[in-house]
Amino acid sequence: MEAYADHYSAVWGFEQKITGSQMSILQEIQKWSSSLPAWQSDAIGRLFEKEELSIEDLDDLYALLKDEHGLEDPKGRKASRLSADQIPVSATSSTQIELIAMKDLRNVNRIAPDQRLPFSPQGLTLIYGDNGSGKSGYSRVLKRACRARDQSEPIHPNAFLQPEKAGRAEATFEVDINKSPKELAWEDGKVAPEALSAFAVFDSRCARSYLDSEGDYAYVPYGLDILEGLADVCKKIKGKIDAEYTQSTVDDTAYRDLVGETKVGKLISGLSAKTKPEQVIALATITEVEKARHTELEKSLKEGNPKEKAAQLRLRARRIAKVVKSATEKQSIVGDAAFEKLRKLVEANDIAQKAAQLAAQKFNDEGGLLPGTGSKAWKELFEAARRFAVEAYQEKTFPDLGPGSQCPLCQQPLKEGAERLLRFEEFVQQEAEKKAEASKKALSDEYKLFAERNVSLGIDDELYTELEVIDKELATDTRKFNSEILARHAAIKEAVSTKDWGQVLAMPAGPATRLQSWVDKLNAEADTLDKVAEEEGRATAKKEFAELDARIQLVKVKGAVLTAVERLDRQAKLRKCQSAVKTNAISKKATELTQKVVSKDLESALNREFKSLGVGNLQVCLKSRTDKGKAFHKLKLDLPQAKTPGDILSEGEQRAIAIGSFLAEANIGESSTGVVFDDPVSSLDHKRRERVARRLAQEASRRQVIVFTHDLYFLDLLIHEAEKAGVPVEKQSLIRRPEGFGVADPDLPFEGMNTKARVGYLRNKQQQINKIYKSGDEPEHRKQTADAYRQLRIAWERAIEEVLLRSVVLRFRKGIETQRLAGVMVEDVDYVTVDQWMSKCSNYAHDQALLGGVEVPDPDELLADISALDEWRKQIEKRGEVTQKQRKAASSMQTPGKH
Repeated sequence: MEAYADHYSAVWGFEQKITGSQMSILQEIQKWSSSLPAWQSDAIGRLFEKEELSIEDLDDLYALLKDEHGLEDPKGRKASRLSADQIPVSATSSTQIELIAMKDLRNVNRIAPDQRLPFSPQGLTLIYGDNGSGKSGYSRVLKRACRARDQSEPIHPNAFLQPEKAGRAEATFEVDINKSPKELAWEDGKVAPEALSAFAVFDSRCARSYLDSEGDYAYVPYGLDILEGLADVCKKIKGKIDAEYTQSTVDDTAYRDLVGETKVGKLISGLSAKTKPEQVIALATITEVEKARHTELEKSLKEGNPKEKAAQLRLRARRIAKVVKSATEKQSIVGDAAFEKLRKLVEANDIAQKAAQLAAQKFNDEGGLLPGTGSKAWKELFEAARRFAVEAYQEKTFPDLGPGSQCPLCQQPLKEGAERLLRFEEFVQQEAEKKAEASKKALSDEYKLFAERNVSLGIDDELYTELEVIDKELATDTRKFNSEILARHAAIKEAVSTKDWGQVLAMPAGPATRLQSWVDKLNAEADTLDKVAEEEGRATAKKEFAELDARIQLVKVKGAVLTAVERLDRQAKLRKCQSAVKTNAISKKATELTQKVVSKDLESALNREFKSLGVGNLQVCLKSRTDKGKAFHKLKLDLPQAKTPGDILSEGEQRAIAIGSFLAEANIGESSTGVVFDDPVSSLDHKRRERVARRLAQEASRRQVIVFTHDLYFLDLLIHEAEKAGVPVEKQSLIRRPEGFGVADPDLPFEGMNTKARVGYLRNKQQQINKIYKSGDEPEHRKQTADAYRQLRIAWERAIEEVLLRSVVLRFRKGIETQRLAGVMVEDVDYVTVDQWMSKCSNYAHDQALLGGVEVPDPDELLADISALDEWRKQIEKRGEVTQKQRKAASSMQTPGKH
């Protein structure tokens, strides 16, 4: 029922306080929805706006439901609750609202600017618009402004405008509220004015809204279809939940064998939605140490003589430990520290020797000295002289012996040589020479110690074989390391001599750490074997092995277990979702609201409306019942066999029922505020169109009725029925003009006019043709004149039905009004006149007039011909009135009992 207008609504609260009893069904549903979970309130909002929820809507609502129960929506959708400003306000009998006009539509399709579409505040307003006239733009704006539920059709701006120039649709409404004029501004996307929500809007979607409910053609009082729809949404979403729940069923095939007394076994047997993935991950995370321990325990438990095996392992561990110690020591001998120390001693010695040589060179440069003075041989000679002088000159200090003393070597008087001897002493005692000697000694000592060290690991073939047994790669690496450190030792010695340090390769990585690891493993395995050898220790080892083995097995199926945990968690949350879609509360609310709207008055009103619209064979039984949240009244047929309305009702009958339901509910309320119909007779046959026209004319006698239509026949019926009922009629047309669409014109289209109005239309057209004629545009003059005669011929045809035959029979109207025969008189001259003018009009209306085969009349002749029709109309109407009076008088005299 989404498209059904908001006819329980009216104004409010301007200065009135709304009591609970005044609150409309929609308002109660909106208030109730605010207490519901957000996803259900969102669903109610969608059901209020849409005739039927789409697959996308259901997907959105399902995602919102799951998100509320912990199943996060990857798309991040958020619920939008139905707000109070979307709902029409309550109606009261003390407030009267009349719609005077809508104007200044902006950004509504291509509707022309500055237009004003007036409405008659009383009676019937008819607005005719052909396809593409802009009628739909006005009706869509009315639906939005009146807060109608059918707002599915978007309002687009002018497609020919640049996007930056197009804005939101806007309009202004002129209304009278208790005879006080007001202007109400409306803008699409903003809260619509409360006063406008008093008007009910019926359109083509209402028929399906009433009759296509679950295929049972049940009548649901307005507003309660939302609860029915909500129950249906819950049912459909439950199907989605059930399907997903089934898809989330856990398959334990991969890990069911792990159930047992271990931590893993207990975890698996107790898997539930409360199980944390971190628990699984922690147990399924195995370190290398734990893997080794698992292997160690497995071997130990399989060993036949654990004590003897433990002794063997410890012996092997001690032998390998010696290699570890040797490797560590040998690695230190030829390590980077030792290498750097030798290299630095060589470099220091080179520097000291060069310094000493520079000092000796300076000494020799003084001249008068023998070659080789200052050399090593000379220094030894000088030291020998020092030792002899100590013995020969005990009373003096060498080399200060004085000029009179004899030289300790040649024993000749020193004379001037005494001073030279002092210089020799100074040279010998210089610091550079001392450092050179000290550096040389330090290098010699360190090198000797390094060169004499044994750097072989001392691995014999037996030990190498043992290493190969436990770790072949390690055995190979250990032997290779032995060769590498021997080569490095030789290379360092060579480099000390050649000073070619680049030939010394980088220090290889030693196997000591890996060897020590095996020492630790062997000792640990030996300890385990000792424990296994004892009964208590064996039980402990078995338990430890079982725990480790279960964890290792868990690693293999970790993915399956984590998937199971995820699915169990999802199923738990889906169970909460299943509880959330139960319809008990909806059924309760539907029953509560049904009791408020179901009455004998409504039953009578419905059956009365159905009868007036030609579907009186359908009787509404207002026996309230609920079925999974759906509250409704079944339409029962008085037929010999049980059938549903869908088996026998045509589309037109269904539409008639929709209109009848709309009118029945509109008349049950307190308010007499106006109603709007947008193309109400689509799919109706001619007979039922007459019934609808008559019913709307009757309704217009008690409230403002506005009808938009593109059906000229229905338009004519409405005018006729309104005239019969004495209801005032306001007629408007929406036309296209150069300035745009939707231009309001007080005249109906030519085909919808009576004879008098057609004459007026043709007089206006003659004035336009006269201007064309004077401008000299002959082709256009010929074209417009031919069209005018075509319309003049149609006007003569209408005049025959309406004037000459006094509307006794009108085309498209099935009824024959025999009472009008009293004024009908057709004389021979009438035949001649009509034939003459029809022939003339036909002569100029055919194609030959356009092609130049016939000379078309000038504007003056055209005006004369139009006036001739008007004069004939007046003459015949006057004659008919006289004839009618005479015949009624004569009939009265002939009636028995009258004189």
